[in-house]
Amino acid sequence: MSEEYGAGQIQILEGLEAVRKRPGMYIGSTSSRGLHHLVYEIVDNAVDEALAGVCTSILVQINPDNSITVMDNGRGIPVGIHPTKGIPAVEVVFTILHAGGKFGGGGYKVSGGLHGVGASVVNALSEWLEVMIYKDGKVYKQRYERGKVMYALQEIGTCEPERHGTTVSFLPDKQIFEETVYDYSILQNRLREMAFLTKGLHICLKDEREEKREESYCYEGGIKEFVTYLNGSKNPLYDKVLYCEAMKDNVFVEVAFQHNDSYTENIYSFVNNINTPEGGTHL
Repeated sequence: MSEEYGAGQIQILEGLEAVRKRPGMYIGSTSSRGLHHLVYEIVDNAVDEALAGVCTSILVQINPDNSITVMDNGRGIPVGIHPTKGIPAVEVVFTILHAGGKFGGGGYKVSGGLHGVGASVVNALSEWLEVMIYKDGKVYKQRYERGKVMYALQEIGTCEPERHGTTVSFLPDKQIFEETVYDYSILQNRLREMAFLTKGLHICLKDEREEKREESYCYEGGIKEFVTYLNGSKNPLYDKVLYCEAMKDNVFVEVAFQHNDSYTENIYSFVNNINTPEGGTHL
């Protein structure tokens, strides 16, 4: 045998090192798909705040340097010291895998992000990431580079007492991704879908690059309007979209449908706003 395989060959990757070593395991790929997935991870956290009834507005901005800024008016990531880690909770969220408020601790009843890896993975795969938190009349900020903390969480100023939320800006790492240019139409389709799925949530997409563009989505009718949109190029057999909603065993379900004159059936199912293309017991 050419090389000895012993205990010394067993490697242990600490912290976010594993994410940088095998990014595809966490975001699917390092192609355009993975690049856009970074945005969805941060937006999903803001949408979870909306599902908790504490966020009404999300801004997603593509900056001139192809970095991304996601701003929400949710509760703001907690800034207090974590009881076991001894560092601010926001630092735990962005630097430790499987850390979050969605494991049954009472932070969220419903959420799409269930593994506590979203924010930390985005951080690990970015050249730099900055988070700003508006909470209790104060503004906090922390910066990371390739997942490493650049300075301790700082209180950098004050804001109106009624202002609250989180702003995350990040630049995808050229060392990781095959391409780092965001496609407006890909983000547009995903954010429009999120707005349909979250009744009354206002989502704005802004492109600050050369071709300046901006669009806003807000659907008070929720998935009823989604069905109308999906049937837009078809001939519906009746005008009204059929809709029903119910709560059973503490699970809320809503269904909307409308027949058209085509021969193919299109069913879109979602759990906690996450698309489930394979269906499942809920379908």
